[in-house]
Amino acid sequence: MSATARRLSTFEQLYGQLQTLPQNMRGEIIDGQIYAMTRPFSPHASAQAKLMIALGSYTQRQGGPGEPGGWILHFEPELHFPSPFFEKNVLIPDLAGWRREHLPKLPRSGYLDIVPDWVCEVLSPGTAGMDRGLKRRIYGEVGVEWLWLVDPESQSLEVERWTGTQWHSILSGGRNDRLKAPPFDAVEIALERLWEDVEE
Repeated sequence: MSATARRLSTFEQLYGQLQTLPQNMRGEIIDGQIYAMTRPFSPHASAQAKLMIALGSYTQRQGGPGEPGGWILHFEPELHFPSPFFEKNVLIPDLAGWRREHLPKLPRSGYLDIVPDWVCEVLSPGTAGMDRGLKRRIYGEVGVEWLWLVDPESQSLEVERWTGTQWHSILSGGRNDRLKAPPFDAVEIALERLWEDVEE
């Protein structure tokens, strides 16, 4: 996946440009610029899908003490953040999650304007710098509590938590590790499952 940027004058122009991108591309608005990205390669898509499957039990409406449940998880949601971030940023994380007390039901719209409690970016060579840089900063500024960075190239998972002023590294693991990663630490994730279907 690769990204290119160009500056336009108003949010309406930027957002209109997103709607006209070819089907093999997706776009985001980051700090007032539009970034057009090609669709991800297979290792990225496979890790994304496998991770959603691993966390599926959290989509139960309610879990008992120490059990998973109580979340809404979403593939590639279009996020419109509250002002003053909204007119400069429309982000699409690979995965996002909301505690049900913050988002009881998904709206019938093409975007979500409630800040997620958790986002996950699956890194690609062309966008890893943006995911770790610009997007990571914005997620913190708008109040996302948990950030996961999954890297199919290095076969690793990093977990960070926003404390109100900065991101703190909480947990990391590689290739064959098994992790109970917050905020989904009621289940154990075998990292090898995320890349087992991709050739070496």
